Amino acid sequence: MSTDALPGTGPELSYEQARDELIGIVQKLETGGTTLEESLALWERGEELAEICQTWLDGARQRLASAEASSENRTSDDT
Repeated sequence: MSTDALPGTGPELSYEQARDELIGIVQKLETGGTTLEESLALWERGEELAEICQTWLDGARQRLASAEASSENRTSDDT
């Protein structure tokens, strides 16, 4: 994946935009009616979008872990 798709590194899709586009691709692939070449292009785009979504989710997980650790540190400092 290029760094352009990583959150905070330039032009990017939001998690919701990537997810919605991915849903559309899955629906197209499930309904069929596309050529093999079109299906492969859709699959490749879907892989890119899945990676973008995973990057956003990983970032969110890290932020939550950081916030929890910060909260625990403040709580232990108060005691």
